[in-house]
Amino acid sequence: MASPAGDRVVALSTQLAQAHQELRRRVREIRSGITRRDVGHDALVTHCLAFCAALTSHHRGEDAGMFAELLGERPDLAPTIAKLVEDHGLITSILSRVAELAGSPGGTPEEIGRELDGLTAIMESHFAYEERVLGEALDRGVADTGWADPVFRFRDHVG
Repeated sequence: MASPAGDRVVALSTQLAQAHQELRRRVREIRSGITRRDVGHDALVTHCLAFCAALTSHHRGEDAGMFAELLGERPDLAPTIAKLVEDHGLITSILSRVAELAGSPGGTPEEIGRELDGLTAIMESHFAYEERVLGEALDRGVADTGWADPVFRFRDHVG
């Protein structure tokens, strides 16, 4: 499978791990800015909403594309994929809370930070599990029916 940059062949499991690393980096960057208090409210809102959109797009691409293709090739992964989809629902709830707090004049950086801390812990567990249990299946080959772009690439805009 070609890399998102299109310049070399990279295993899908490696691309998934790289996408997860980018999401980790983004949430750490937001959290660090809150801790240092060097981010204004408007910038915090913009960064939080962009991050929420990127993670949501990533999970939608997995749910609607990558997981469906994996199930076609490996029906034995159904319980694992069901667990991952369940995690996505939990993460979506936290993302909604982050977006709500970020968009509210009453949402404080401290409140947003606490939500991001919880989100980070869940993301870490989820990403590690997903990479471990799906890596080999991904590397055996999964048809890209358009799912790779939202799973592996992130836009820097909100919406």
